[in-house]
Amino acid sequence: MSNSSSITHFLLLPFADTQKLQLWHFWLFLGISLAVLMGNGLIITSTTCDQHLHTPRYIFLLNLSLLDLDCISTTVPKSMANPLWDTRDISYTGCVAQLFFFHFFISAEYSLLTIMSYDRYVAICKPLHYGSLLGSRACVHMAAAAWGAGFLTALLHTVDTFSLPLYGGNAVEQFFCEIPQILKLSCSHSYLREVGLLVLSCLLALGCFVFIVGSYVRIFMAVLMISSEQGRHKVFSTCLPHLAVLSLFVSTGTFVYLKPPSFSSSSLDLVLSVLYSVVPPVVNPLIYSLRNQEFKDAVRKLVTGCVSAAIHCLLYSAKGSQCRS
Repeated sequence: MSNSSSITHFLLLPFADTQKLQLWHFWLFLGISLAVLMGNGLIITSTTCDQHLHTPRYIFLLNLSLLDLDCISTTVPKSMANPLWDTRDISYTGCVAQLFFFHFFISAEYSLLTIMSYDRYVAICKPLHYGSLLGSRACVHMAAAAWGAGFLTALLHTVDTFSLPLYGGNAVEQFFCEIPQILKLSCSHSYLREVGLLVLSCLLALGCFVFIVGSYVRIFMAVLMISSEQGRHKVFSTCLPHLAVLSLFVSTGTFVYLKPPSFSSSSLDLVLSVLYSVVPPVVNPLIYSLRNQEFKDAVRKLVTGCVSAAIHCLLYSAKGSQCRS
């Protein structure tokens, strides 16, 4: 039997057994990656370039887009590369790094979503106090706190997980290195310490979820007092998708991390992990920014400027060529 000191690599779970289905998985994940890159790249570029978007709300969105890109970049590329090279391997160091960075980014994102719900609550329910409660400095401090909380959470869980002796082989029943799957490889009772930390983290996550839902309930109550039906429809059409994606993220993630080891299925684990790790980064740009008219105007302005600059460069190059001839 091997222990953790002799493990040099882990074996990740493939999405399919046949090469043809693995290639379909590659193209699907490639499309997802490109969609995430394009959507979040537009948010990052537009928010950075347009001074009208240098407000607390869009600063939070900028950080959310960075975290979404980081989450996808941590898990998906390795899952795409393995079928092409006909391998399941990930090095021990690579597994440690993947687990750390995934939990770093996912924890920071959840903290940021909690802050963003508070931002929307203050903007709608206490607009006169918005400038004092969420000024530029407070906004930067809150965003930094979200990143810091994610880093500390990931560091604690990574160190604790990989300090356990691993006697159950090196086959990870997931397409990336995930804490519950690593814990299955430990036959030591000391793994209960990490289980306790996971339970505590999930309870804190549920507490944040209650805070988020409470913020949106207050928003809905305030919106119902608005006489304009168009205004109510705008807020509901924006907030309800937020809650839907967040509920999907929290419910699937909590189930994955707290379900008993006996209640386990490889296909179910794969589906649940995709739902909480891949789906949110894909849909977040759509529901948080790309449906926003102010942001659409900024994107249109950015694209128009880029096209104009490209045309100007082409005309300048053509003119220069004619002069030399």
